[in-house]
Order: sequence, then structure tokens, then C-alpha cells
Amino acid sequence: MTFTRLPEISPDEIIAHMNDPRVTEHMPLATFVWDEAFCGKFVGMKEDCWQRDGLGHWAILGDGAYIGWGGFQKEGEEWDFGLVLKAECFGLGARIARKALDFARSDERIPFVTFLLPPSRKHLKGLDRLGARLVGEVDHSGSTFLKFRLDTK
Repeated sequence: MTFTRLPEISPDEIIAHMNDPRVTEHMPLATFVWDEAFCGKFVGMKEDCWQRDGLGHWAILGDGAYIGWGGFQKEGEEWDFGLVLKAECFGLGARIARKALDFARSDERIPFVTFLLPPSRKHLKGLDRLGARLVGEVDHSGSTFLKFRLDTK
């Protein structure tokens, strides 16, 4: 598993990934069809995070092939961790999260991470195994999410 930057990935790959209904099933903010213009805007926004915060979302590669994206994004004073994998790679989530969280533990800027999951997600034992605890419900862009926190220090 390797992490690289999103501009290294073909927009066509990201667009196909993000238009898969199996991927967006539990993404209440994904209410539109991805196209080349939106993909460019999305990648640009994620690169802006790298410029502003020195950290952001990565493209994730498995054996050199794109399998999804994820990483850390600053939300106010908190670092939120997100992970969006291609449907055929869903089983790799725990392994990728552990690698990303090892990164967070080694970064002094990140005393804890948060995770926002929609209430439609019922399989949450992975977060429990990581040591994350439920903080409560929060509103984000008009949708309700379950917020979890994991201390990294």
C-alpha cells in the first residue's frame, strides 16, 4: 500500500470510482454525478488543503494501481480522517486506516483524529477495534453524521 497525491491519478479513474453507486451508498453529500469539471475542482480543493495545512488526502495505491483516496483534512481545529475505496477494495479499509493512523501518531500536529460516518453505516466494529469512541451526532453541510474520536498521543 502506498500513498501518493491525487493529481497523479487519471481523472477518468477517479470519476469512475466516485460514480459507482456501491461507493456512494453511504455518502449523503454525494448527490450528483461526477464529471471532469467537478473532478478537477475536487482534486484542486484537496491540493489546497496540502498547501494550507501541509497535509491532506492522498490517492491510495495497491500494487501500483489506484484503489481509492483518503487521509486527513483540517476541520476547524480538528483533523478528520476520511477513506473512500473502490468497491472491490472495501476489505482493505482497516489495513489502510492503520497505516494512515500510524502516520498521524508520528505527527505532532495531530493529537487526535475524528471520523464522520452517516447513521446508515451499521458496521462500526472496525472503529471500535481502532480505539475510536463515539462523541455524538453532528450536522455537516445539512446532513447528520456520527462523530467518533481517536486519540493519537
